[in-house]
Amino acid sequence: MPHPRPLVGVSTYLEDVARWGVWEQSAALLPSGYHRHVQRAGGLAALLPPDDPGAADEAVARLDALVVAGGPDVEPVRYGAERHPMTGPPARERDVWEGALLLAALERGIPVLGICRGMQLLNVVLGGTLVQHLPEAVGPGCAHGGPPGVYGSHVVKPVPGTALGEALPEAVDVPSYHHQAVDRLGRSLVACAHAEDGTVEAVERPGAPALVLGVQWHPEAGDDTRVMEALVRAAT
Repeated sequence: MPHPRPLVGVSTYLEDVARWGVWEQSAALLPSGYHRHVQRAGGLAALLPPDDPGAADEAVARLDALVVAGGPDVEPVRYGAERHPMTGPPARERDVWEGALLLAALERGIPVLGICRGMQLLNVVLGGTLVQHLPEAVGPGCAHGGPPGVYGSHVVKPVPGTALGEALPEAVDVPSYHHQAVDRLGRSLVACAHAEDGTVEAVERPGAPALVLGVQWHPEAGDDTRVMEALVRAAT
């Protein structure tokens, strides 16, 4: 019999107001690209809405892998910084819940993939810091996103010899939408991809019991499933 597909938990947004059909209510939600990307890569997707952080270990114990999704900016107080005027409003429930999920996954040796905000939070959880507004750091012409609600596209160069470099052995054009990025790397993390302007585009944790990877772009918004396939293989 074939092996069962690994169960991949994906964190979600928590919105005060969302609309569908005749309804307007608070909702835990996630763009469908995420669960479809997990499914195309060979996994079963389970959504993990914000909960009491004390429940994180119990949740992670039932998973084969964890994906921390993109979303709002991480609150700067979590990495000891003052808020930049361009930093978005805090999403404290997500910061606390997803931080607890990451710590539980790292403790249990569960494979982890952080996407955009998820990569940034992984870096912060491990003691790193963030650039709060990339246009100030690399110039106003930086191509890390399109107009509001539209993904940009730019080239990312993986570092040879890394886990990401094995999954993506060549430079790739990726969908991207972010104005923040990794500044000081967190404990035991290494940069494993860069944009042409030098921005860290991916991080990983060499020597960890399982794959620990963060990517700054949005693979779920494209057709290349190789990063998610690497997570699913690690979880199998």
